[in-house]
Amino acid sequence: MTARIERLIDSPVGLNLAASLARAAQPRLGYAIAALAARWISSRRQSDLVRAVRSNQWVVAGEQLTSAALDQVVRGVFWSSARSIYELYHYLQDSEAAGHLFAFEPSVQALLHRPEFDRRGLVVVGVHLSGFDLALQWICLNWIKPLVLTLPNPEGGRRFEFDVRKKTGMNLVPGTFSGLRQALRHLKEGGMVVTGIDRPLEDGQETLRFFGRPACLPTHHVYLALKARVPVMVVISRMEDDGLYHVVASPPIDMDSYSDRQANLIYNGEKVLSTAEVFIRQSPQQWVITRPVWPEAISQVPG
Repeated sequence: MTARIERLIDSPVGLNLAASLARAAQPRLGYAIAALAARWISSRRQSDLVRAVRSNQWVVAGEQLTSAALDQVVRGVFWSSARSIYELYHYLQDSEAAGHLFAFEPSVQALLHRPEFDRRGLVVVGVHLSGFDLALQWICLNWIKPLVLTLPNPEGGRRFEFDVRKKTGMNLVPGTFSGLRQALRHLKEGGMVVTGIDRPLEDGQETLRFFGRPACLPTHHVYLALKARVPVMVVISRMEDDGLYHVVASPPIDMDSYSDRQANLIYNGEKVLSTAEVFIRQSPQQWVITRPVWPEAISQVPG
């Protein structure tokens, strides 16, 4: 039963239902429904979703949290996720209202006012903190026109998300071999490429240390930055005490040159991830990755 429910949640049917409810529900009702959904999902401790989030949060917290503390943290993660999903689909068609949800920190202002093609290209990488999807879509609609790399073959819920983003006019390119070549050309012409770095891969080529443990995470952003000789910038969105999502950017991270391809990907990938770690540690319950980043940790988490 639990497995069927999880498949529904992460399916086009489930996300389409969530999107329809979010569009129809005014904020007071929408947030109440999101809170109920978060409590219900987080209470199912034996589900794969909850076990993944528990293990991820346990590692991020330095492997020190008790079982009771983890229960509270997991509820916070699913509340952040449910709230973000509601806001994404409720405000997606209302650009003016969506803009009032965000505060753009000084660190990100230069990025927002950057021309589509500058003297030097830039790779922008995102971390899945609260409001990430809505912030990306709103910024692409109102400010910048980057090339956005997506999963090579999105399926299920990821396909639904891909189609929604496509309808908003984002310049989406699947991360296939031909897509990476297109992204490389775009960077060499002075353009901007946006992609994610914290969703675990099932068949990744390299293993990077992330929060002190090896993790199978993407390195295509490093490959592109090295080939195009451009920097990488980490950009995140996080909810703060004023009730707004604050969009923050790291300083540009220049890639180092090592003796071989694997060293280039691993050491530069870990260099970028170390910046992502700082952002995640500042708001761990807003890190809404619901797949196990460290599968071996699932059996080590306090019951």
